[in-house]
Amino acid sequence: MFYRSKTGVADFEAVAMPCLADLYRTAKFLTLGSSEADDLIQEVYLEAWKSFHRFEPGTNCRAWLFKILFHRLHHLRRRVWRASRWESLAGETDLDSIMAEPPVPQEIRDDDVLLALKQLPLDFREVVLMVDVQEFSYKEVAETLKIPLGTVMSRLSRGRKLLRQALADVARTYGIEPDRERRRRGESG
Repeated sequence: MFYRSKTGVADFEAVAMPCLADLYRTAKFLTLGSSEADDLIQEVYLEAWKSFHRFEPGTNCRAWLFKILFHRLHHLRRRVWRASRWESLAGETDLDSIMAEPPVPQEIRDDDVLLALKQLPLDFREVVLMVDVQEFSYKEVAETLKIPLGTVMSRLSRGRKLLRQALADVARTYGIEPDRERRRRGESG
C-alpha cells in the first residue's frame, strides 16, 4: 500500500478530473455501452492514480489520460476477442447475428453521424475521433496510439473520406442528393 499526501490528491484531482467528461464520451463511443465505458473509465483513472507520480507537471494531462484510455481499450478488446473466440469454439450463437436492426429514422440526425462513425474501421475511427471530435493534434494522436505521424494523416484522410461516403448514402436514403448530382441533371437547388 502506498501513501498519498493531501497535496498529491489535490494535484491529481485538479489536473485529471476536468478530463473525465471527454474521456467518458470517448469510452462510451468506442465500447459496447455505458457499463463497459464505466468500467473502462474506472480502470483508466485507477491506472492514472497509481502512476501519477510519473506524470510530469506542466505537460498535457488530457493527452496522458487518453493514452491510458487507448492502452486499456486495446487490452479490453483483446480480452473480448479471446472470449468471443472461445465461445465460438464452444458452439455458442453469435448474438450480433440475431439482433434486430434499428428502425431507419425519418431525418438525418446526430445519431446518423455517430452510426456512420461507428461503422468506420477501428483504425480510422480512432484517429477521426481523436482529431475531429477531441481536437488532439496529429502529433498527440501519433504519440497516444503509438503510430507514425504519416499514418495518422493517412488514416484521418481515409477515415474522413469513408465517413463522407457513408453520410452521403444516408442522405440519399432520405432523398437528399449532393449539389453536384442535381447540377449534373440540370436541376436547381
